[in-house]
Amino acid sequence: MRVRELSIAGAWEFTPVQHADDRGLFLESFTAPQVAEAIGGEFTLAQVNTSVSAAGVIRGVHFADVPPGQAKYVTCVYGAVLDVVVDLRVGSPTFGGYDAVLLDDSDRRAVYLAEGLGHAFCSLQDGSTVTYLCSTGYNPGAEHGIDPLDDEVGIRWPSVGRDGAPLEFRLSEKDRQAPSLRAAVDAGLLPAFGTES
Repeated sequence: MRVRELSIAGAWEFTPVQHADDRGLFLESFTAPQVAEAIGGEFTLAQVNTSVSAAGVIRGVHFADVPPGQAKYVTCVYGAVLDVVVDLRVGSPTFGGYDAVLLDDSDRRAVYLAEGLGHAFCSLQDGSTVTYLCSTGYNPGAEHGIDPLDDEVGIRWPSVGRDGAPLEFRLSEKDRQAPSLRAAVDAGLLPAFGTES
């Protein structure tokens, strides 16, 4: 598995080696020792989530209170998504910045993001299926979001899908009403840099 550190500290891309023959293919989509080596500690698995999204669906930018926070290992098992990691840690050198990775059923990459980082993606085709390995379980009182279309963050979402057709963005009501980055800072919602577990 090839490992690449992203431009946001605490985030990595993992690209598995695929072994194909006339029967299909095999790959290791997650190996605890390689993830631990990259992140400098063990990744505790507490919950596995799966989402299925139509083309143009944007989910996020989501994050959890720190501590304990929620680290994630995310992959797209069917379809394609532009996966985005946003640095929401106040005081971080890359605060408000983001990095993006294409996750799809061709290269079968995964992204790891540490506690305190925000996560979002845009589905590039109908039925895109994303699996998230999470370090903590769902805690509705500790889950938050910021507006994925916030100009201050400036995520360059794709305008066309995997098939070349124009994308029409669709967001949940919760994500549509999420505060801007500035409003989240002012409300004290964001984690401080260095408080990640």
